[in-house]
Amino acid sequence: MNIPLIEIKKDKCNVCYACVRSCPVNAIQVKQNQDFPEINTDWCIGCGGCLNVCSPKAIVYRDSKETVKEILKSSAKVAAIVGPSISGEFDDITDYRKFVQMIRHLGFDYVNEVSFGVDIISQEYKKLFDDFKGKHYITSICPPIVSLIEKFHPELIDNLAPLSSPMIATAKVVHKIYGEDTKVIFIGPCIAAKNDIKNNKEWSEVDEVLTFVELRQLFEEFNIKENNLEFSDFDSPLGYKGSLFPISNGILQAADIDESLLTGKVTTAEGKSNILAAVGQFEQSIDYIKQNFNLFYCEGCLMGPGTSRGGKKFIRRTLVTEYANKRLCDFDLEDWKKNIKAFDAFDHTRGFQVNDQRLPEPTEDEIQEVLKVIGKADYDDNVGCEACGYKSCRDFAYSVSKGLAKPDMCITFSLKNKQEYIKALKKSNDDLAKIQNQLKQSEKIARNEQTKAKEASETITAMMQKLNAGVLIVDENLKIVQSNEGFINILGDEAREINEIIPGLVGADLKTLLPVQFYKMFSYVLTNNDDVLNRDVHFGEGLLNVSIFTIRKDKVVGAIVRDMFSPEVRSEEVINRVNDVIDENLSLVQQIGFILGEGAAKTEKMLNSIIESYKTKKK
Repeated sequence: MNIPLIEIKKDKCNVCYACVRSCPVNAIQVKQNQDFPEINTDWCIGCGGCLNVCSPKAIVYRDSKETVKEILKSSAKVAAIVGPSISGEFDDITDYRKFVQMIRHLGFDYVNEVSFGVDIISQEYKKLFDDFKGKHYITSICPPIVSLIEKFHPELIDNLAPLSSPMIATAKVVHKIYGEDTKVIFIGPCIAAKNDIKNNKEWSEVDEVLTFVELRQLFEEFNIKENNLEFSDFDSPLGYKGSLFPISNGILQAADIDESLLTGKVTTAEGKSNILAAVGQFEQSIDYIKQNFNLFYCEGCLMGPGTSRGGKKFIRRTLVTEYANKRLCDFDLEDWKKNIKAFDAFDHTRGFQVNDQRLPEPTEDEIQEVLKVIGKADYDDNVGCEACGYKSCRDFAYSVSKGLAKPDMCITFSLKNKQEYIKALKKSNDDLAKIQNQLKQSEKIARNEQTKAKEASETITAMMQKLNAGVLIVDENLKIVQSNEGFINILGDEAREINEIIPGLVGADLKTLLPVQFYKMFSYVLTNNDDVLNRDVHFGEGLLNVSIFTIRKDKVVGAIVRDMFSPEVRSEEVINRVNDVIDENLSLVQQIGFILGEGAAKTEKMLNSIIESYKTKKK
């Protein structure tokens, strides 16, 4: 499984985009429709700048401790080659000899200084710079610098000094002394070296890279403390001025390379901003500058990403120089020269590989479109707050056009959107408040209407119960929705018993209560929406007068049922039917009036007399 060198733990990320702003090659990207930043491992140069700016410590690098422990458990001899930056990192160790013994106590058979490798490589640089043949070089000591050029400035590949790193030079010495089967672990401040030993055959001399932070963790894990151990010095060969390597121009002083401002031919630069400017100007103007460039991405190796966070540069620098001075007080220079000569025949050259990761350039129209979106179309090209991580708004728009960033990373654009969102939200809240008030009013009206409807229903129900006639309401399934006491009395004792259990016979099937010819009339009205009025129907030994009418089309019908044998209904029905006779014959009487003359009037008078007489009798 290919574990990336650096990764972002989303569960810890607070989406502050500090890592995006810190990355010199835009390898940390925030794509559209994505909140969390992601690392493009193909673009990453392993500088580790993102590690130091991530306050929640959501960014981590590949851990090598388990691999190193497995190597130490093996039967092979294991050598630790220690970067000279260790003198600036372990300020809590009172004597470097105790420090060496602590490393041995972890299980290492040999502990050697990389400062000796620095001495070897610095001599090679002196030869290269002194033998000027018209080409100026960039030092290839710092892995992130090499990666930066291979991926983003491939035109400068031929200007990289074709020399191995001090780490590889030291590993070759260790293999020469202890045998090729000896396992070599580099302990230092650089995390990019972890990738180099995996990806480059020329780095295969080293089996694993352990950072100073990881070394501290191993000391803590195995409870190794200096006060429990005796002194132990580094194994030979010892380094000389290579101990100054952690300071950016230390490699030049190790070989007495001229760095005079008047006569020197080497310019040293360190730190992200200076490095990017140096590489850019070397690429564009080296024929005018006419200098070799000694470049370190970090502010010297003493501030590498594999060192403890919060280290103070100038305190570490002082510790490095004090350590070097202390070592040089009784240094055996003659023995050192012999060792240098013994390994002088080694081949310390290396090659480089173009790995162009540059994207196609966006068009001017695409850049201008982004500037319009973020509201910076009228701004000067060099203007920018740099909060997004880019030097100018144009640089930011350029990256957005290439898909490396999204507009929301622009603080002013984001704030403007938030302000507009707040305004929209406020308007929505106001509208919602109005709607809520309207709903309250509607609810109040609805409650009033409900109360009125309930009162009306109760009134209608009471009225229905007062009627002598039977009243019935039926749904489309011929189930009783409501009926009054008059209807229940018409049905008889059995219906009255059911009514005591189910008031109003609600839900009862009409088919079980009335004869077939009766409920077929209900089916007819429901199906045809054609009312049936004043239909006489025999019911048992009685006679019922039925009127069935539509209340809701195809859904609900109502009926009025009268018992024609009831004295009240009989008297009323006689009157109604006599009136019907008068109404039906009146027009005919009027038509023959001319013929009958007084006879018609007498007939009407006589009929009216009968009606009045009947009414009086009824009273």
